[in-house]
Amino acid sequence: MKYMLLVCGDDTADTSDMAPVEPWVEELGAERGVRLHGHRLSLPAEAVTVRVRDGEVLRTDGPFAETKEYVAGYDILECDSLDEAVEAAARHPVATIGAMEVRAFWEDEDAEGAIRRLDAELTAAARERDFDRAMACYAPDVEVFHPVSGLEQRGIEALRKAEELWFATLAGPVEREVLDFRVRVDESIAFSHALVRMRAELVTGDGLDTTARVTTGYRVAGDRWQIVHQHTSVPFDSPVTQDRP
Repeated sequence: MKYMLLVCGDDTADTSDMAPVEPWVEELGAERGVRLHGHRLSLPAEAVTVRVRDGEVLRTDGPFAETKEYVAGYDILECDSLDEAVEAAARHPVATIGAMEVRAFWEDEDAEGAIRRLDAELTAAARERDFDRAMACYAPDVEVFHPVSGLEQRGIEALRKAEELWFATLAGPVEREVLDFRVRVDESIAFSHALVRMRAELVTGDGLDTTARVTTGYRVAGDRWQIVHQHTSVPFDSPVTQDRP
């Protein structure tokens, strides 16, 4: 489960004896993989508070509440339990002079499931040669390294043209089989690594049968995930076409 760690500083505290934060970040991040990411925030004096009353936007320079304690930064942790998250918070150097607020993320979505369903859409679209269905999986500003041209296609229209040229070489539907699919999801971005086998009949009568490694980047837009980057690598030392048996 993911936890938000709010690092609460105290502007009256003496920080001269506080241990540096970098070793904590190194241990929980690079070594243990508990800390996913985080960042410091600017001082409360640089904050802007926004309210809307009767349709009027009210802007106030400064923090929401005047207090000696303030949120100095945040960290996103992934822990097996609240106790583990509390243990990580207690080891943060700021805990010796300020406070650490630990709060679990609201778990009401299946982001990984949504991404897997998105990949299943690509499989169905290939089988049906449905370009509109396939393009709906991509963001308008998508960047794709296309396996046929070997060039980067920027934008949904460039990708559509590259796909149409490729499908023009095929005589029928494409069988897209995902042999291995691994997903890593964050709050608003995700990455997947997959082995994808593509089989089809070429217009020449030959057979296409190749397995590629596909690395895909996703970004959440509103309530749906979209593909924003995709890189397909095909084997260099084996032909992408094979004669049918």
